[in-house]
Amino acid sequence: MPQLNKLRTALPGGPGGNTAPPSLARLRTALTVFFALDGFLFAGWVVRIPAIKHQTGASASTLGLALLGVSAGAVVTMTLTGRLCRRFGSHPVTVVCGVLLPLSIALPAQTRSALALGLVLLVFGAAYGGMNVAMNSAAVDLVAALRRPVMPSFHAAFSLGGMVGAGLGGLVAGGLSPAMHLFTLTGIGLLVTAAVGPVLLRQPPPKPASTADDAEKPRRPAGRARRMVLLFGVIALCTAYGEGALADWGALHLEQDLHAHPGVAAAGYSLFALAMTAGRLSGTALLERLGQTRTLVAGGATATAGMLLGSLAPTTWLALLGFAVTGLGLANIFPVAVGRAGELAGPGGVAAASTLGYGGMLLGPPAIGFLTDWFSLPLALTTVALLAAAAAALGYGARNAAHTSANEWPYSGRDSSPETRWKCRPSTGSGP
Repeated sequence: MPQLNKLRTALPGGPGGNTAPPSLARLRTALTVFFALDGFLFAGWVVRIPAIKHQTGASASTLGLALLGVSAGAVVTMTLTGRLCRRFGSHPVTVVCGVLLPLSIALPAQTRSALALGLVLLVFGAAYGGMNVAMNSAAVDLVAALRRPVMPSFHAAFSLGGMVGAGLGGLVAGGLSPAMHLFTLTGIGLLVTAAVGPVLLRQPPPKPASTADDAEKPRRPAGRARRMVLLFGVIALCTAYGEGALADWGALHLEQDLHAHPGVAAAGYSLFALAMTAGRLSGTALLERLGQTRTLVAGGATATAGMLLGSLAPTTWLALLGFAVTGLGLANIFPVAVGRAGELAGPGGVAAASTLGYGGMLLGPPAIGFLTDWFSLPLALTTVALLAAAAAALGYGARNAAHTSANEWPYSGRDSSPETRWKCRPSTGSGP
């Protein structure tokens, strides 16, 4: 029975055969492009942070406060975006954010002070946060329709986009000004949104056929489900802290503490993103075979070891190896946490978990900046390892969530029985 269900719902080109509805295949492709665009634009910004730090004359602590604008803007808009998704649908909101995000990315290079940088990063962060909630909500609905745990593949596209964006940023860092580079990214982002956005606008989020038992269930999550959303949100917070720390401070650590060439320093985030891409591409198989608990615990433990190496290594190449191991460890924790919250509570769950998750980014930049001023940047980066260990512990603590009804966690591999492994409840958050 599990294999029959798997064959019936596999994606085109997947192990189960080419039997998915073409409309769902097109929708998955369009969402994948938006995830990749999000990562591409964000990485294009972060690899220019050292140049913009020099341009604004900011210290480590003032840069940390300015970078707080990205996370603050994101957190402020995430809850609002969840409401907009429920009212207007996640697809139109994704497309609107796909226009706003490229427009906002050109602003940081026009600043000449840390205060101005922080203000424009509020705008950039608002667009970035809205994009993440909207496209993750759309992905949760699509995952429910496909009846397979493919959420990590969308985040793999984000990481792949980040890798490409960071790699290109490293190549042009020596010869292209930040203003010209980010303005070019604006043009690319608008062109991609214009090309792919109509697919989302023409097609509403899919609604899998509900069963009689599902129809009798309340649409609002029960108290226990809300608590589980909170728990998965905290897990997302621990890992988003690490992703944000490496994005904002990784290149600076390599260039300032290990005296790496600017191109090599920029490649550090690219390597981290490549490792996350590889980990997320294997995420579906890991979830099907290991289950939620093992995936979360193993990922957190791996990221802890990797970040201790990346932050304390005496040479650039060992630090790069540590960044790669960290990327492999963190790869699937955030998508599992956000996807699980979305399964429990629809766009509201995605918004809640994402808000908590990006609260990690809200905490990370200033915390690492102040710790750097008080101690050193390598020591400050070890906090990433501490929070990765906390994510592993919380993931183990959430193991009982996988033993609730099959409707609450359909993709738990060994954490669920074969009879229910492929069962998926309809998403409760498919628009107005």
